[in-house]
Parts: sequence; C-alpha cells; structure tokens
Amino acid sequence: MSDLEKFAVYAKQVKKHLPKEAFKPAPARLLGGLAYLIVVAICFLMIGLFPIHPIVNLIFSFVIGASFAALGFLGHEILHGTVIRKAWLRDILGAIAFWPLSVSPKIWRKWHNLTHHVHTQHEDHDPDAWPTLEKISRMKGFRNVYRLPLFIRAFFAFASLSIQFSVHSLKMLGIYLKEFKPRKQPEVLLQTIVPWASWISLLFFIGFENWLFAFLLPLLIANFIVMAYISTNHRLNPLVPVNDPLANSLTVTVPKWVDVLHFNFSYHTEHHLFPGMSSKYYPLVKEQIKKMWPERYHEMPMSRALKALWQTPRVYFNQNELVEPYSNQSYGSLGNGLNPKKVKSRPWRK
Repeated sequence: MSDLEKFAVYAKQVKKHLPKEAFKPAPARLLGGLAYLIVVAICFLMIGLFPIHPIVNLIFSFVIGASFAALGFLGHEILHGTVIRKAWLRDILGAIAFWPLSVSPKIWRKWHNLTHHVHTQHEDHDPDAWPTLEKISRMKGFRNVYRLPLFIRAFFAFASLSIQFSVHSLKMLGIYLKEFKPRKQPEVLLQTIVPWASWISLLFFIGFENWLFAFLLPLLIANFIVMAYISTNHRLNPLVPVNDPLANSLTVTVPKWVDVLHFNFSYHTEHHLFPGMSSKYYPLVKEQIKKMWPERYHEMPMSRALKALWQTPRVYFNQNELVEPYSNQSYGSLGNGLNPKKVKSRPWRK
C-alpha cells in the first residue's frame, strides 16, 4: 500500500476548486432538524392520545424511526462544527439531535471526531474498524461463531444492525469516559443517562403498547437505517496504515430525495476529506475528486454495497483481504478485487 496518501494531500488539491462559502457554517440545516422534531411530536401525540389500529401505529413507528435516524445524521453534522461554531451551542444542539439515539455529544466527539476520523481503518487505533484474523483467533467465542455458514452469520449480522449503533455507543462510553478529567465525567455520563431515563420514563406515562410503537420500534428502525450507512462506509474497504480517504472510505449512491432527507450522509469519502464542511457542498467535492483521481475513488449504489456486505465475511487478513477463517475462500476488499478467490492455505486449522 505504498501509494496511499494522507487526506491533507487530497484536500489541498480539491480546496482550490471550491467556493469560499463551502467552508462556512450552514445554520439553515437546523430547519430540517426542526421539521423532524415536529413530525416526531405529532406522531407521539397520535399514538398516545388516540385509539389507532396497530397497522397505522406501525406506519407512525416507521416515520418516527426514520426521523430519529435523520436527526442522528444532523447531530453528526452539528458536532463536526459545520452548522454552528460556538462550542456550547454546538453541544446543546448536538445533544438534542442525538437524544433519540441517547448518545453523549462529548463521547461522540471523542470517539468519532478525534479518534475514528484521525485513525480511519487503522487496525489498532480506529474504534470502528472490524477485527483482523489475528485478533479473532484469540477470542474463543468468536472462533466458534465463524464455524457457522456465512449465510447464517450474514442473516444475524443484518438483523443485529437494528441494535448495533446503540450497543456500540454504550461500549464507546465505557472506553472513553475514563479519558475525561474526573470533574467532567459526571456531566459526560449524564449526557447518556438522561436521554435513556427520559425514554424509559415515557413507558410509564403512555403504557407498554404505545411505548412500543412510539419508541422501541422506532429505535430499532433508526439503528438499522444508521447502521446501513455506517456498515457500508468502511467495512468493505481495506485496513490501512495511512489515513487515505480514497482507500478507506466508500461513498454510496441513493436517490436524490433520500440524500435530502439524510443530509447527504451518503457522501462519506467526501466527508472524510472535509469533515469540517457542511455536507450540502459534498456534491462539489465529489465532482472534483472524480476529475482528479477517478481510478482511486470508490462509490456504488447502497443496495449493491449491502449485497456485498452480505456476501463477504467480516474478518481482515493481510489488511486488504476479507477471509473465511475455516475455508479456503478470501475476498478482495475495495480496490483489491472484492471478488471470491482461492487462497493457498487456510488461515485457521479446524
């Protein structure tokens, strides 16, 4: 991987061709967040106040879940400082946007902004990177999981997308809380506890059935939508020793109306190149990348990326291969074939 470049090399070239306003905050994005909050409030009232058929409530659940996910995408943008620059206001608005997903804004910035973005797809330092064969081989429980056929693992992996974001967020809280000064830790902890407490308290106000439709199902739906993007952002890309966004990130394509609803979250390579830029300008960034480095840029339809995730294992070998530990199948990662091929020997013995 000697041809990898640091993201600053690309950013320097692309920046010359972008308008100055692309590097200014975009507070008008908050109007979209307000619209989602109003939609969620209306759906809550409908579920809580009126005797509605469960099928109609299920529709409300999907609308709420989609709104929760979209608010998470906006929270991600807010906490990168691309909407509001004042730190105190940024954190308040970020906390509101992430309230449905119960994520502490301070933990998010530590985990996502300061660690994931700095060490993207580094096998040791990126908290979101999928494990290597060497790491999995030391975990007996996981070794047994990988004895299951790939299609069974893929089914449960896709089903688990409905809880993965919430579970991983709590894991990140456990990892990064201790990195804050002792006097700051109670505040950081409360930023997670208070949202969860508010949602659990809602159960006692509206009853279990209404709570199921108003929060639990929407949370699962939001998790799935968010993780559908996050899973395709990097999990098909190779592990890399250099933070090269054109090698370690994937942009997926979705219909234009979906990009509008999701604040252009699909433009992920562009985001890793300019994390401090509002995503409304990412189409301009994409245009320049494809002009300058068309052979290095990775994009594919969301449906195709999800299909590739289903068909490939989630264990890295030699950084650029995805392998089946108990068979003789390996798959090239993005930029390295991404097709099944025979290997000379099995990484593990049965």
